Amino acid sequence: MEGSIKCSANYIPLSPISFLERSAIVYRDRPSVVYGSIIYTWRETLERCTRLASALSQLGISRGDVVAALAPNIPAMYELHFGVPMAGAVLCTLNVRHDSQMVSVLLKHSDAKFIFVDYQLFHVAKGAFDILSKTRTKVPVLVLIPESDQSSPEFCNPISGNLEYESLLGRGKLDFEIRRPKDEWDPISLNYTSGTTSSPKGVIYSHRGAYLNSFAAVLLNEMPSMPVYLWCVPMFHCNGWCLTWAVAAQGGTNICQRNVTAKGIFSCISQHNVTHMGGAPTILNMIVNAPENERRPLPGNVIVMTGAAPPPAQVLFKMEELGFNVTHAYGLTETYGPGTVCSWKPEWDSLPRVEQAKIKSRQGLQHLGMEELDVKDPVTMKSVPSDAKTMGEVMFRGNTVMNGYLKDHQATRDAFKGGWFHSGDLGVKHSDGYIELKDRSKDIIISGGENISTIEVESVLFSHPDILEAAIVGRPDEYWGETPCAFVKLKDGCKTGTEEIIKFCKDRLPHYMAPRTVVFEDLPKTSTGKVQKFVLREKAKAMGSLTKNTISKL
Repeated sequence: MEGSIKCSANYIPLSPISFLERSAIVYRDRPSVVYGSIIYTWRETLERCTRLASALSQLGISRGDVVAALAPNIPAMYELHFGVPMAGAVLCTLNVRHDSQMVSVLLKHSDAKFIFVDYQLFHVAKGAFDILSKTRTKVPVLVLIPESDQSSPEFCNPISGNLEYESLLGRGKLDFEIRRPKDEWDPISLNYTSGTTSSPKGVIYSHRGAYLNSFAAVLLNEMPSMPVYLWCVPMFHCNGWCLTWAVAAQGGTNICQRNVTAKGIFSCISQHNVTHMGGAPTILNMIVNAPENERRPLPGNVIVMTGAAPPPAQVLFKMEELGFNVTHAYGLTETYGPGTVCSWKPEWDSLPRVEQAKIKSRQGLQHLGMEELDVKDPVTMKSVPSDAKTMGEVMFRGNTVMNGYLKDHQATRDAFKGGWFHSGDLGVKHSDGYIELKDRSKDIIISGGENISTIEVESVLFSHPDILEAAIVGRPDEYWGETPCAFVKLKDGCKTGTEEIIKFCKDRLPHYMAPRTVVFEDLPKTSTGKVQKFVLREKAKAMGSLTKNTISKL
């Protein structure tokens, strides 16, 4: 309209960098990061991140350069989420479970100029460097992060001949002028997908998307001012579901832990009065199956955000009995982590617990940072009816969808076909508009022309009292096309057999959905707790067809 002027007085590119600057004033002397004997305040965190940005700039890092990190949930990893963007660079956090070969591939693909490496992962980085050197690829500058917790036996054990994290910060200047994004769509981070279905792809996040999704994370985690957040979600996974920045927005305290164990979780909650945490259902499973001698009474109610596969009903019941309030979210790397939330309604409080658990396991609706969510026929792009039966592909549209895939225009075009982001997940829509996932498009089993939802079968397996973990994949079959194959890990001391498990499933499912094969072993997982089904599918494929000439009756 006439009289409108767009200028620096009324328009500044959105960036989560501003969260840290504000908290350093409002919450300046309150704890920002706690890790063993280490405690930093928000004022100190801003100073450390400013020095980090300054040092990177001095060493030649420019706008748009990629800085990689290979580290667990330690203070340095948290500081990199601010220090790198403050230098105008792009943070690329790498999965700590990757081997040297994969790290070398990602370093080459991302064109990383620097890599910050935790001392425990130095051998992985060194191996990656050796691989890159053989291909005459320029290796990034390595900055070693030694153990900083003085109470740890590994304290101050640097590896000679490398730049060291604290020494690097010492080079930085506090009067460094922070390099804010010129355009809020500028990249802030590069996140490689976890590779549950195929090779990882580089997902580009913008300052704008990170800013908006951080606010959404505050809301869907019900975070008040000054929460105490326990880090169980890896910070390298979707930048910790954007909670690295969200906790700063609320002036909270980040409780860091190098390794995630049930004992450590209960200890941290008790010691630091933790109010919030998050994690995949495997983390919930770890908590509810913790031995009594590792458990501690909770000082108060703890809000837990979980994602990935729907948590089994029995796990939800046990979590609530222990004092955890679980909220289910759903999203992908391409949606900055959680893109939906199953918002609870008070009228559901009077429902039987089993019905409540079924509702809680739904993926719900888009959060406030995401514009639209739908379940569509991927061919016609028409919405499926809200009948809780008709399956379609879950699709997103909004400001918290990735910019695209690094150096892969075709994959980006395919993902955004029809003006929506195609998740590759199959789901249904309920009459209240809430969506419910049924499977990954790659995971659905088609047996004798019938679609089998692996999520439904896995839910039944999880309800068996002796089963700790379970996953279902299709086993190729000459007659049926595929048959369900269960990979199961039993709880310690349990000896349930194949026939008992198959009968247990047949008593609770249509017979064609029950597994025909049961394999007892540990399940391969990504470091975020997702089962690597492509590994299991290869194992099932190697078994060959279950039925040959003789077809057993279902």
